[in-house]
Amino acid sequence: MEQLASTLSNRVDRVVVDRTGATERFDFDLTWSREDVASPDSGTASMFTALQEQLGLKLEPTRGAVDVLVIDRVERPQSN
Repeated sequence: MEQLASTLSNRVDRVVVDRTGATERFDFDLTWSREDVASPDSGTASMFTALQEQLGLKLEPTRGAVDVLVIDRVERPQSN
């Protein structure tokens, strides 16, 4: 599930946190439309609908702490 959360994070440009509690490995196929919008012509669902219908998972927006790297100063290296 951690790997799926990481992949989804890249897809939705947000941090996706795995709160399923599942630690075992799963093998599954997930099919959705490329535009993340249901397409009547293609017969495939949006990514969010596919997650819920095919895997029983739901992405819920929430607020939480996020790790941030802060660089407060940068200097050129000195020659020896």
